[in-house]
Amino acid sequence: MFIKENLEKIKANIHEACKRVKRNPSEIKIIAVTKYVSIETTMKALAAGITHLGENRDQGFIEKWETIGNVPTWHFIGTLQSKKVKTIIDKVDYIHSLDRLSLAKEIDRRANQQIKCFVQVNAANEETKHGLTIEEVVPFIKELEQFQNIVVEGLMTMAPFTDNQDLLRHTFRKVKQLQQEIQGLNLSYAPCRELSMGMSNDYVIAIEEGATMVRIGTSLVGKEF
Repeated sequence: MFIKENLEKIKANIHEACKRVKRNPSEIKIIAVTKYVSIETTMKALAAGITHLGENRDQGFIEKWETIGNVPTWHFIGTLQSKKVKTIIDKVDYIHSLDRLSLAKEIDRRANQQIKCFVQVNAANEETKHGLTIEEVVPFIKELEQFQNIVVEGLMTMAPFTDNQDLLRHTFRKVKQLQQEIQGLNLSYAPCRELSMGMSNDYVIAIEEGATMVRIGTSLVGKEF
């Protein structure tokens, strides 16, 4: 099965990356991004040993969740409209795209328990991407204290799609430094333990710069539509 082979290759790459920077590979969680594959292929991914699944559209997430249920750990990794929160809130384990107070208010209002959220950072200030600038993140997180049902589990970023490794490394490094700054604030509602960064093309560099979760789609599960 190609998914199992891909997973072993990715794990080997992660092991080598961790070895280079003296990290423990067990710190890294692989999120299989299944937005471009069927429910059948997603089930094969679970059979191959994947335990974390990521979807970026509410409809696709619900379709898979209704078939698969809550056996895997579910990550909502796409832009989340406030009006869609009620659709996913009692089914998702992590939300990777918290970037505005209106969304925080809706998550807090709809949730029946604390929701682990990642604050989305647009670290490279790309106009085509969502997220807060580096400078906006700490003030935003301080405002989240008012919401009892939100825990800032970490930060999420998407680096520019480029072969420029220096730019990728610089982008990830800035987010790691920001994470350390937030941890230094000792906010009970924002432990900021995790860094969700790195995709198929750049996850190795992301891990070398501190990622704890990598979101991998086509190079892991392929692309069907």
